[in-house]
Amino acid sequence: MFNSEGPTVLKVAVAVAFTAALALSPLALAQEHEHGKDALAADKTVTGEVVDLMCYVDHNASGDKHAACASKCIKGGGPVGIATEGKTYLIVGDHKPMNDQFADYAGKTITVKGKVAERGGLTMIENAEIVKK
Repeated sequence: MFNSEGPTVLKVAVAVAFTAALALSPLALAQEHEHGKDALAADKTVTGEVVDLMCYVDHNASGDKHAACASKCIKGGGPVGIATEGKTYLIVGDHKPMNDQFADYAGKTITVKGKVAERGGLTMIENAEIVKK
């Protein structure tokens, strides 16, 4: 009698494990879709000038001469970025803009730290925080 139940218990165990794997796989895919394959990527520290990306990309506006305009654009909801030598990053918080935190730094050089993500030629620092010196 023990031997006849063995395969049945094994079949039930395999069926339960297979069902659990099928049930949990959409959750794993959703997590990857929402946060990307490299959700555990290390933080990166970047130093550069805070720019409003609309004026910066459109007509290369930056520096002290553009700081007041950049601050106004950032406060108005325009995308904020940090421009370094050869690379510009979109700066965001935890899936939300950080304009209020960065508007007063427009035209100034600061250091930020956060997770870097890149897709389709756009590079972003998310969960950004200003590094105090």
